[in-house]
Amino acid sequence: MTDPAWLDEREQRAWRGFLAVNAAVRSRIARQLQQETGLSSADYAVLVSLSEAPGGRLRVFQLRVAADWEKTRLTHQITRMTSRGLVAREPCVDDPRGAFVVLTEAGWDAITGAAPLHVAHVRRWFFDALRPEQVEALLDLNDTVLGHLREADRTMGVPCPPCDVPSSCDDVLP
Repeated sequence: MTDPAWLDEREQRAWRGFLAVNAAVRSRIARQLQQETGLSSADYAVLVSLSEAPGGRLRVFQLRVAADWEKTRLTHQITRMTSRGLVAREPCVDDPRGAFVVLTEAGWDAITGAAPLHVAHVRRWFFDALRPEQVEALLDLNDTVLGHLREADRTMGVPCPPCDVPSSCDDVLP
């Protein structure tokens, strides 16, 4: 076995800095949003995905892909949110085994109340610290790394989940 190509000092600082910034900003935003709205970051992520979906509804598979969560985590999250009236489960008429997660009126009220606060926190704790040219550099960096990952997936034959969603309602939520 060959030794790994260790990160040099600059690469190590860049990588650890990226992780630290990501964790610190997300944690601060999540904490403030929880205090102000009672929504966890997981609640907010589900509500955003549903609020942006046609009719405020997504198949479980689509929501799982959007959140990038394991099925059990999503199942527990949806159960908690259902008990609070933020979302509902609906069967799929095309496939009785399938299920949709649907935004309720209470869920809509929660996301429309929380979204402006979330945006204000993202701006305050992230974008206000950056100059316009740094935002452009960040956009370029994001595009470069995501493009690199997509190309690696393509060459390894890894499917693109959002592109490979079956047309029927084939995912089951217990």
